[in-house]
Amino acid sequence: MTHDEATSLRDLQCGHLTRGDEGRRVSVCGWVAKRREHGEHLVFLDVRDWTGVVQAVVPGSVDVRAEYVVRVTGTVSARPAGTVNERLATGQVELTDCEVEVLNAAEAPPFPLDERTEIDEAVRLRFRYLDLRREPMQRSLRTRALINRTLRASLDAQGFCEIETPLLWAPTPEGAREFVVPSRLHPGEFYVLPQSPQIAKQLLMVGGFDRYYQIARCLRDEDLRADRQFEFTQLDVEASFVTQDDVMGFVSRAVAAAAQAVTGEAPEAIATMSWAEALERFGTDKPDLRFAMELGDLTAAFAGTGVAALAAPCVKGLRVPGGAAFARSRLDALTEQARALGAKGLAWFKVGEGGLESPLARHLSPAEAAAIAALDAPAPGDLVLVVADEHDLACRVLGALRVTLGAPPVGEGPYRYAWITEFPMFEGVDEDGNLVAAHHPFTMPVAEDLERLESDPLSVRSQAYDLVLNGWELGSGSVRIHRADIQSRVFRALGIGEEEAAARFGFLLGAFRYGAPPHAGFAFGIDRLSAILVGEENIREVIAFPKTQSGTDLMTGAPKAITARQLRELRLPAPAPRG
Repeated sequence: MTHDEATSLRDLQCGHLTRGDEGRRVSVCGWVAKRREHGEHLVFLDVRDWTGVVQAVVPGSVDVRAEYVVRVTGTVSARPAGTVNERLATGQVELTDCEVEVLNAAEAPPFPLDERTEIDEAVRLRFRYLDLRREPMQRSLRTRALINRTLRASLDAQGFCEIETPLLWAPTPEGAREFVVPSRLHPGEFYVLPQSPQIAKQLLMVGGFDRYYQIARCLRDEDLRADRQFEFTQLDVEASFVTQDDVMGFVSRAVAAAAQAVTGEAPEAIATMSWAEALERFGTDKPDLRFAMELGDLTAAFAGTGVAALAAPCVKGLRVPGGAAFARSRLDALTEQARALGAKGLAWFKVGEGGLESPLARHLSPAEAAAIAALDAPAPGDLVLVVADEHDLACRVLGALRVTLGAPPVGEGPYRYAWITEFPMFEGVDEDGNLVAAHHPFTMPVAEDLERLESDPLSVRSQAYDLVLNGWELGSGSVRIHRADIQSRVFRALGIGEEEAAARFGFLLGAFRYGAPPHAGFAFGIDRLSAILVGEENIREVIAFPKTQSGTDLMTGAPKAITARQLRELRLPAPAPRG
């Protein structure tokens, strides 16, 4: 008997009993899942822990109900003929001649914990400690733990060093709103909670830790949705003396190992495409590659068209297999979706044996009709959707319709990863006429584009890269600027003067004066990867204690007001009375 067995209340966990234990007298601990009485002198209890359920046969009477915490001691026996339960891992055995010790009584839970019924999410979150006992939540969080272990093992094997960075930090230049923490010791001054360890990990590169990683907690005060929480966890990686391809290789190996640990299969080699190619083919920089339906370019065919609705700088089309069967109400709904996304409208053409069917079909020239009929080799019964507009808008609208019409649910279909590279350096101009960084101000431009940084900055590509899985952006990274001359040029392009740069991130720029090595990094969301690999569409299902979409914690009631005394200690004014 090991030390753990000698001091434990249980000998085995419920789901681990097998025919090989037959004849042993053992103790198990867990919660009562079900109670069934057979006459006056026999009670059957299903006892559950996270490993599974075992049936215990108790002679006489026992005063327990669902969710009582019990210790059951009995003899492992083969179930009688005809009573084997093939649905249970322990279905061939049971505990007989049992003694039951009640470790804690329980009230009836507000919702069933073992039945696969739909439960209102607000109720689940209010009683999250009960929801966590349910098999789906146990599976999701334990799978997430496996992913974390595997990621660590992969990066350890690749020579990375795990280092923790501060949670109380200075403001960072990443764009999202930050949570602030008032300082009691420095009245009127504040820390911020880090959006990511971006600057800290770059300082580690200056400090000589040339391969760093961290499973990092990050916080952003932003609007929530299915794939976003105030608090999130990311795998954070940074390395010195490396190229973009090196970093993508490090991350690809770690992600592939995690995926194989969960699914049992190694993913296919990860495809790589430029941002421009992804937008052109799929209408988005996070393409779902599980299905085809690529966008086609009809711009040349409609140059000089006489159809006003299709006269635009760019004309893009999308073939929808079998879409000719769509009712007019569905076509109208797709048109409304296109308009909501910014398009002026949506043209549709049903492909029939005799040609195209559409209100616009009779207005097309023979060449225009032929171009639509040939788009992506449509067959009779297919539908072709067409958007005419500015290039990026036409691509993005059809890209969104492509997902609406073709994407399988998150947990279905194969896992298709993609690296998206060569993002634009700048995403536009703000109201003051300054360029806006598409990633962050420390992203290195593509070398051959540097000469256009001042003359044509919106054409400059960056050495930034995203990892995408089944239409979800897992994370992003970049090669960092480590040269003062290039950093100064980028700051000038962004309208950041020397004084502002020194105030916002002077400690990083100061560190760079002491010999910053070339370095690059990446970070991806473990919440998102875990959700996809367990087949969930909402990251709340892989987080133990998440917030609602409105940012509240239904279990604890947070956020809450603090006391007047706490406000005084922090030198903060009392909030104004409501109303």
